[in-house]
Formats: sequence, C-alpha cells, structure tokens
Amino acid sequence: MANRNGSEAMLRRFGRRSGMPDITEVPGGRVIDLPGRGRTYVADIPGPAGAPTLILLHGTACTAMLNWFPVLGALTKNYRVILFDQRWHGHGIRSERFRLTDLADDVIAVADELGVESATCVGYSMGGIVGLLAAHRHPERVRGLVLCATPYRFQEKWRERAFHLSFGALADALGPYSFRRAEERAWRLPELPEHTWAPGRLDQWALTELRSTSGWALAQAIAEIGRFDATEWLATLTAPTAVVITTKDRAIPVYRQLEMATMIPGASIHLLKAGHAGCVTAADRFAAVLRGACADVLARQPDSAVGKSDSAVGQ
Repeated sequence: MANRNGSEAMLRRFGRRSGMPDITEVPGGRVIDLPGRGRTYVADIPGPAGAPTLILLHGTACTAMLNWFPVLGALTKNYRVILFDQRWHGHGIRSERFRLTDLADDVIAVADELGVESATCVGYSMGGIVGLLAAHRHPERVRGLVLCATPYRFQEKWRERAFHLSFGALADALGPYSFRRAEERAWRLPELPEHTWAPGRLDQWALTELRSTSGWALAQAIAEIGRFDATEWLATLTAPTAVVITTKDRAIPVYRQLEMATMIPGASIHLLKAGHAGCVTAADRFAAVLRGACADVLARQPDSAVGKSDSAVGQ
C-alpha cells in the first residue's frame, strides 16, 4: 500500500463493497512517550479478562488504524489488541532517520510502556518485516508471529537490484530534506487523529488517515525496505509462526511469500484470495483467515489461553 494515488483510488472505489464494516467510529487511543525514542499514537483494546496480547504492525503508507480497523471486532473477541503508528507514519515517532531495526525496537518499547512482558506480533507487509526483526532481535519478548503479505527480501532479480540500489542512493541523498518535509506535515496534524465520523463518511476518514503520512517519509521507508534481506537468519526463528499469503498479490510475489513460509521452522500457511491491499479490499475474508492464523499460532504456545475452536477458520 505504498502508492498514495493508487491507495486513494482504491479507497474511493471499493468502500463498503469490499466487505469493510459499516461503522462510524474506531477505538480511540492516546499519545505515549517512549523514553529516548519519541512519541507515538497507541490504541490498547483490552479484550476478555486475561486474554493473550496481539501487537498489530501496519504496512507502508498506512496508519495503524487504517490498516487494521476492519478486523478489530473479530480479534478483540479473543485477544487484547495493541496497535500503534510506526515511525514516519501518521502520528508515529519522528526521527532523523528511518531504520527497520529502530521500528523493531519500538515494538518492545511500546510493550514495555504498556506493561506487556511478551506478545504475538501480527504484521502486514512492512509490518511483517518489523515483526520478523522484532522476533530476531528480541526472541524472549515475541511469543509468536503472524506474517501477512510479507516479503523476506527484495533484491533477487537484476531489475529489482537496479531499482532498489538507484532508489536507495537517491533517498540517501535526499535524507535530510525528506526529514524536514515530513516534519512539516507532522506539525500540521491534530494532536490526536479522528476516531468518529458521520454515517456514510468512512471513506473520508480513511483518506484523512492515508494523507497523514508524508510522501517524503514514504520515499525513505521504501528505500530502507528495499535493502531488507532475512535470508541468513529466517531458519533461526523459534516463535510459532503463521504466514498469510495474498494469492493475487502483484507487489509481493506469491512465490516469495511461500519461500519465506518454507524457510521458517514449523510455519503454517494460510491463503487469502486477494491482492496486496486485501486487508481493505477483501476485509471480510481477511478477517476470517487472520482469526484462523492467530488461533493457530496461539495454540502452539505452551500456555495459550485461547481455545482451538478458531484454528480452522479461513483454512
């Protein structure tokens, strides 16, 4: 979901026809300070008493709520759900650089601030990359992984290498300028994002969320993501993992998502008949498949409090 014009057109075209819930509000959140890191917007939805915790990690060009709002109702029936805007996105941390390792460490900082000892990370696209890195860098804190529409590397074919190397060099040269422009956008944002709207105005809320991220920030994010390659350490991951493969994806090749699933020990595979923006364009199907993937991962954790009734959902 990295192309702004394409994303805006998609939101206008599909709306409620995509299976998105017909709602007039999303859960509200608050801004929290992460010591030594910055401030970010977080929504913490409790779920049932004693429920296990999911940390939802959004994709490029999205905010946390825009990426995940269609599935919150389904997930909060069984889980405590935490979601937050990642660096340079929406109301996320502003920093003078964009590094995926910083985003992974932000996950743990948010967990610390909210008193979460360990959690299952659920990531979409870029969010899946962040989840992978969090599990790699902090295996004692990540109890499980659900990776949706997620790549494990980009620079495989010569065209990919040529694009990402040249784009990365340009982004590096424009780094300080990109930061200043992203800061200008951030200063114009309200203290808190809107979380209620009039009936029939869901698309306008979604466009406001989409536009809260600067295109200059996205350029830096895309350059950094293009350098990512987890080939050397995927096989060392120990957290129970489920991979949700978007089978009509033109942004992240299906074969690459499948390769990743086979390289992570014990990973289960869950198929979603949708493209890369399936979290919105196929929201109802995505919710069902995601519930099954989460239940599968939780069932493989030794002290899971979630029953196995959801484990077949969407499979």
